[in-house]
Amino acid sequence: MATWLSRIGAGSMRRARLVIAAWLLAVAAALGGAFALGPDMQESFDIPGTESQEALDRLGSVFPQVAGAAVQVVYEAPEGDSIEQHRDAIERQVDEITAIDGIAAAVTPWDEFAADQISDDGRIAYAQVQFEPRETSGTLAGLDELVATADAPRATGLTVEFGGQVFQASNVPISWVEGVGVLFAGIVLFVTFWSLLTAGLPLITAIVGVAITMGGVLGASALVTVSNSAPLMALMIGLAVGIDYALFILSKHRSQLARGMGVIESGSLAVGTAGTAVLFAGLTVVVALAGLLIVGIPFLSIMGIGAAISVIIAVAAAVTLLPAIMALLGERLRPKPGSRAARLAERDVDERRTLGMRWVTGITKRPWVAVVGVLAVMGVAAIPAASLELALPDNGREAQGSTQRIAYDTLQEGFGEGVTGPLVVMADITQITDVLPVLEALADDLAEIPGVERIGSAFPDETVDTAIVQVIAETGPADPATADVVRAIRDAAPALEEEHGTAIAVTGATAVQIDVSQRLQDALLPFGIVVVSLAIVLLMLVFRSILVPVTAALGFIGSVLAAFGVVVAVMQWGWGIELLHAEPGPILSFMPVLLMAVLFGLAMDYQMFLVSGMREAHAHGHGAVSAVRHGFAANARVVTAAALIMFFVFFAFVPEGMAMIKAIALGLAVGVAVDAFLVRMTLIPALMTLMGERAWWLPRWLDRAMPEMDVEGETLGRHRDALAWVADAGGHLALERFRPEVDWRQPGYASWTLTAPRGAVVRLGGSFADRQRLAHALVGDVDAAGRAQLGGAALPGDVATLRRRVAIVDLDGHVESAHQAARAALALRSPFAPGPVLDHRAEALVARAAEALGAPIDAAAPLSRLAPLERAAVLLATATLRGPSLIWIDAAAGAPTGAARLAARLAGPDATIVSSEAAPEAHGRAAVDAQPADAAEEDRLAAEAASAASAADAGAAPTDPRTEALATTGADR
Repeated sequence: MATWLSRIGAGSMRRARLVIAAWLLAVAAALGGAFALGPDMQESFDIPGTESQEALDRLGSVFPQVAGAAVQVVYEAPEGDSIEQHRDAIERQVDEITAIDGIAAAVTPWDEFAADQISDDGRIAYAQVQFEPRETSGTLAGLDELVATADAPRATGLTVEFGGQVFQASNVPISWVEGVGVLFAGIVLFVTFWSLLTAGLPLITAIVGVAITMGGVLGASALVTVSNSAPLMALMIGLAVGIDYALFILSKHRSQLARGMGVIESGSLAVGTAGTAVLFAGLTVVVALAGLLIVGIPFLSIMGIGAAISVIIAVAAAVTLLPAIMALLGERLRPKPGSRAARLAERDVDERRTLGMRWVTGITKRPWVAVVGVLAVMGVAAIPAASLELALPDNGREAQGSTQRIAYDTLQEGFGEGVTGPLVVMADITQITDVLPVLEALADDLAEIPGVERIGSAFPDETVDTAIVQVIAETGPADPATADVVRAIRDAAPALEEEHGTAIAVTGATAVQIDVSQRLQDALLPFGIVVVSLAIVLLMLVFRSILVPVTAALGFIGSVLAAFGVVVAVMQWGWGIELLHAEPGPILSFMPVLLMAVLFGLAMDYQMFLVSGMREAHAHGHGAVSAVRHGFAANARVVTAAALIMFFVFFAFVPEGMAMIKAIALGLAVGVAVDAFLVRMTLIPALMTLMGERAWWLPRWLDRAMPEMDVEGETLGRHRDALAWVADAGGHLALERFRPEVDWRQPGYASWTLTAPRGAVVRLGGSFADRQRLAHALVGDVDAAGRAQLGGAALPGDVATLRRRVAIVDLDGHVESAHQAARAALALRSPFAPGPVLDHRAEALVARAAEALGAPIDAAAPLSRLAPLERAAVLLATATLRGPSLIWIDAAAGAPTGAARLAARLAGPDATIVSSEAAPEAHGRAAVDAQPADAAEEDRLAAEAASAASAADAGAAPTDPRTEALATTGADR
């Protein structure tokens, strides 16, 4: 992974202008497409599979007059007047509304079907307007015409406002306050880099990524139902992770430039190392956000997908666009010698202790104090989380002064809280003959249910097979007591059905929202278990430890609970809420799962950068406590900057953000601060100190079963070292103390060292098992210690190239005929070629083998029955089809005499041939003999050489000529 990303970074830097142009074109296409389609956000809390949604869908098919969107036109007479005095104006307006296309029905306060639509004091009334059901998303047709009808009654002195779900905010309110968050992020970046030019790069890449994301989300809203909070979620998350991901890579690049590394080399290495951690962190966020799909709620799935896409784009920008810009700026990003930035990059934390080193030293000296203190703070902060109440937004959470908010408050003032969210009870009356008496009796029974204030209206449809009863609860739609009323009606449904002979179901917008909230609340614990389990598995793969992932996951749980607690205390209990320009109330239903999904990825990001440094220091010989200190000090500055940027960006959406976004933004801001500064930078170092060497323990069987993730770029480092060795190694094929493994992480006792020019013939000695391990190690099938290269492609890192260049010809174990072997090889190269064509080519290939052999070959005979040299000729002919630069010929008993000669004829003069025959014919080619050395003896000589070199530095001379020779050759040079 690290090597692949390094190549992407290098390619982006070498084609910088093309990469930048491609990103700008993507921005123009995304934004242009969005404006062309016309953004159209709306709230739609449909939830398939629930009773309320199924009943609503049934109403849409059998009783469409009541299944469409509902609007309340709310009237308030001037002080001293009554609604009755304005009856003519109201009735004229309702007549105008009825004539609008798309309106199914409009009921005045005086209509025979009206349900107590005039308040007791006679000053407030409302007309009920029902739209026809619509098959597609988008703005309701006729909504603007409906609003325009209010002008005439307003001229008489009436206050006319509109309520209903369709009037919830449908725009994306982005204010200057969000810009302040970006400004603070810029300040943090400047303090981090002490360069305005450098500080601007993460902002540029983040803004480019966010522009593409916003264009995509806004454009998608014209095609599918997109919540009006989805663009803000994508903006908030995309901006935060976009800045942070670029920060990690740019910080690595600047540090390497300060140490004298070249621009392209530094940029590719930064993308390969820090970029790997960025990719891993981004994938964790994407996986967690994609996990929202399992909840099964469409609007939440779309919100999760939009946020996940913003993260994917942020990662892509960090590993392609950022390197391209770094390449264009070139040496201007290099810190000037003696500057503050250069001193910070070159500082030795042992000689001149940084603030991070002083902080972690204090923690490691008193780890129990740190653990108890952090747990106490998080425990106190998490206490309010036990009172968490979830609900979906209604017009009561809309902005003060908006028509929907005024209508909501006016209705509650005149009729009580329940009228703003009536429940609809659908009754199946197909088995009833005397409908109206049964409906009256059903309405009376429903009115007796605790929490029901009154029954609004009850009437059947035109075909008299379905009826609805409007139930007005004592409490508002977001009140938990209203959910209790819905549950009480559903609990009473079997008895009511038995008594009245009609099946009933509770539906309506309020019931749907209650079901959505319940579904989300039920999904919270399973989703949390999935996220925590995923965290443990991913970190176990990265750090190859059991205790490190467990402590990281427990810290994540603490961060989430603390964030929940602060959100409940502020947004639900109202502590200091006036400072945030909000009103207390239930927490947004999908806030917990969204917060867990996003915070999970960010927490793993900080864990990666801090603990990977500790693991690296431990691998380089530091003791447990020293590794914690040095690993922490190496990355504390950049993690602190990243966390502060996240906090400022998220918190900027709290003061002036949408009501739906405030709780999410506050939770993310608090969660990031708690997780970064309390958990990752205090609790984790303390726990790592207490665990000591046990922190890195992993059972051998589990270590062997898990794949190598190489998130820290260790393989990239070895590959860079190997490429540096290739420049000095010489030859077309070179091996240096190359030791294929005989078991998991156990190098064998056969060590190979050789240098062969292009076109050479190499005689391969050693046992068949050693030769087989060597062949498969050269193509990456078996791990190996030491170094190997073929034509400039080196291990590790260039496995794919080596597999293309090496053809391994194993002469044993073939049961197919010569024709079948040739045909199978040709089919791999031309999978869509007709059978007759393959047969003809196979015959030609066998004929070519016979020509090289100088004798006929029976194409129908099984290979196992052919003479060894005949078999070798056929297999070599098939192997040379793809033009390998190295042909490896082997058999358990050794390759037959003449196999190298056949390979030379079939492959041409440039192919290097490795054969296990006793005396391969060189025929004018360079001849090289390769025999395995004893690895244990080599290790002993290397140790003596190192000891001799130390003695030489102290004024002594080496005495053993073997160690003197080894000190200047082989791996030690």
